[in-house]
Amino acid sequence: MHPTSDSPPGPGEVPPVRPRLLLSMGPGVAERLLDGRHHTRLAALARTDPRLVAHDLADPAPGVAAALADAEVLLTCWGAPPLTDRVLAAAPRLRAVVHAAGSVKHHLTDACWDRGIAVTSAAAANALPVAEYTLAAVLFANKRVLHSAHRYRDLRAPHDWPRELDGAGNYRRTVGVIGASRIGRRVIELLRPFDLRVLLYDPYVDAAEAARLGVGPVPLDALCAESDIVTVHAPQLPATRHLLGARELGLMPDGATLINTARGSLVDETALLPELTTGRLHAVLDVTEPELPPPGSPLYDLPNVLLTPHVAGSLGTELHRLADHALDELERYGRGRPFLTPVRPEDLHHSA
Repeated sequence: MHPTSDSPPGPGEVPPVRPRLLLSMGPGVAERLLDGRHHTRLAALARTDPRLVAHDLADPAPGVAAALADAEVLLTCWGAPPLTDRVLAAAPRLRAVVHAAGSVKHHLTDACWDRGIAVTSAAAANALPVAEYTLAAVLFANKRVLHSAHRYRDLRAPHDWPRELDGAGNYRRTVGVIGASRIGRRVIELLRPFDLRVLLYDPYVDAAEAARLGVGPVPLDALCAESDIVTVHAPQLPATRHLLGARELGLMPDGATLINTARGSLVDETALLPELTTGRLHAVLDVTEPELPPPGSPLYDLPNVLLTPHVAGSLGTELHRLADHALDELERYGRGRPFLTPVRPEDLHHSA
């Protein structure tokens, strides 16, 4: 049960206030993000019209323009329009942005940081379903579930499965995690109960931090060469474009699996496709470049590829976790507390 602004303040705590708030996100997002319980709690925490959702702030409708001029807080999510100098000039009272999703790079600008606007995001909450998807992919890939399912469908007859799957299993296999991001760290945590060796490549993590995470820090080449599973959790940055190219993919052992739930640009798809079409490597791809592969792409039909339409992140009921997190942060703001998960401009240079 979540606390509300009606709960009494603690000793020495600032009494709660209800700031004026405007919802700003893409069409249809608010309806999926907020259910009746959230609307009730939002009304207790802020003064807002939950039916008024700003899809465009650069050329807003009259009702949106008035709400923007009065808003102290923006509650944003996917599809939120950019907060440019022009938008901020029309929002003189704006003091905080509460983002009910992961990255804020798509709508925050330098002007926001220059003005000292406080920002928080639900990136930590959004990391959980991605890590869960990855855990499932790791365990299924080592068990060769996709291969077995395809073969079983084709054969439809008795078969010596133990012999065909003699090299399968999750006991003492090696999983290489690229990137100690929020998602990468959660993946490491979820893998801990299993009899797996976990390696990590992240240039920002030193040996002491790796030891605290319980992983072996290795260079990228070593991770690729030693891992049965390579799973990608690095941010999309100019430095990470095609982080896994022909050389790195070529180092992966025969029969190894690549899992990508980060961004398609981190993997050189022109180098990956030959490895997949020959059957030397397997892949679980929730993201590609372009995000929607062309209709003729072999990724749709290769039996050693599990291709999903960018669904590892929050969807369905998981959106309500993002809303809960955002409203928790809104309550903290109303009570004069610092955000629990603040976003700082210096963090954006090496994060999603």
